[in-house]
Amino acid sequence: MTNYPRLVIAGVHSGVGKTTVSTALMAALARSGIKVQPFKVGPDYIDPGYHTAATGKCSRNLDAWFVGEDGIREIFMRAARDADISIIEGVMGLYDGRGSGAEGSTAHVAKTLKAPVLLVLDARSMARSAAALVLGYKNFDPEVNLAGVFLNRVGSERHYNLLRQAIEECCGVPVIGYANRWDGLDLPERHLGLLPTAEKDNLDELLLTMADSVKQGVDPDRLVELSRIAPPIAPPEKKIFPITPLPAVIRLGVVMDSAFNFYYQDGLELLSARGAELVYCSALSGSFPGDIDGLYIGGGFPEMFARELSANHKFIDGLRAACAAGMPVYAECGGFMYMTRAVTDFEGNRHELAGVVPGECRMQKKRAALGYVTATALDDNILVDRGEVLRGHEFHYSVLELDQGIPGAYRLAKEGTDGHRTDGYASGNILASYLHINFAGHPEAAGRFIGKCIEYKEMAYTFSGSTD
Repeated sequence: MTNYPRLVIAGVHSGVGKTTVSTALMAALARSGIKVQPFKVGPDYIDPGYHTAATGKCSRNLDAWFVGEDGIREIFMRAARDADISIIEGVMGLYDGRGSGAEGSTAHVAKTLKAPVLLVLDARSMARSAAALVLGYKNFDPEVNLAGVFLNRVGSERHYNLLRQAIEECCGVPVIGYANRWDGLDLPERHLGLLPTAEKDNLDELLLTMADSVKQGVDPDRLVELSRIAPPIAPPEKKIFPITPLPAVIRLGVVMDSAFNFYYQDGLELLSARGAELVYCSALSGSFPGDIDGLYIGGGFPEMFARELSANHKFIDGLRAACAAGMPVYAECGGFMYMTRAVTDFEGNRHELAGVVPGECRMQKKRAALGYVTATALDDNILVDRGEVLRGHEFHYSVLELDQGIPGAYRLAKEGTDGHRTDGYASGNILASYLHINFAGHPEAAGRFIGKCIEYKEMAYTFSGSTD
């Protein structure tokens, strides 16, 4: 077993400034010359972008629903081996998991990795009551190592000292730092959460301000010391990644731009390890790549770039031609929206898009779906056979209306609710739906997708009349 310095940053609940504090601490550590490997608990795409920008190291998702405990350990150890410290930002409150249970919670991941926890508390309008809150979190699960507290949005130096004294005397947990409420560290938000880093101007300046501000209330070396109390961690019993990556046998296009940038890094790396050379391209500008054997369009915000996407006929025409020729195309959420005939934005403006999926999307003010789901394939598709099940997550404000008589691709079921509903579109080598999956949680689906790309490549080679 190997020891990896690591620290989980958890919140008492959503909205305490956990992402802001985590990103600021990562930036402060990195700017002190410390090699930081960032992680995010759960299915979030946007927070890891800020981690990556703050540290220069690609942030990874640790999601028990997708990859299980062995998968968490493998993903963690694979990325953390060269780091001085790993910072793992939690999700929601420390003990919030799926439904009323603990699975998938920040506490679940912390226990799986035997990682000490730094609890972030919003200290506004609080005094000694903060100690009662911390004591409850400390005693709720004795297997969670609550090793420190960070006080956010503190009113003054006197306020901080009052809080620190109450917490340390009543709870026996050290308060390792604080941030003032007027530091202006709140990150910009939009309807799916934070504004993605791909759209944030002056990001370097913001990260520098955040690092300087948080260093006034905490010594980065103390975070490293806290991370080193973590005990050795056992390696996983089952593996996601092949011991020896396979050589590239196909070229897989991956749309990566300001409109589409929601991908799980370990999912992309698994596709690469299973034989895909990833070819990045943009649907916002430029032409459709002509030398690929398949295409992956991830999630994002096509509704915010609908005018530009609609105007790029070079990419749309190439995509339509590739689909007509039988190229495997997999599209998730925002990518699904892009594949439809049109999207109507929040202002009621209709924008024509790829027109591959027979239906249209419409944005609405009310959230349409959020949460983990199981997806049962209604017919064979490029990822799974009919009746096979994928674990996924959905989060969107748009609704889709397929043309009458068009069947869905999946039957979705959400834990804690009755019944099910259909989602997505599958036809030939096209699969598009609101479902987000992590290929690291479904290596067999990654292999099938690559296999379909190989079949298409061989068919296209034969059709061209080429001979050995």
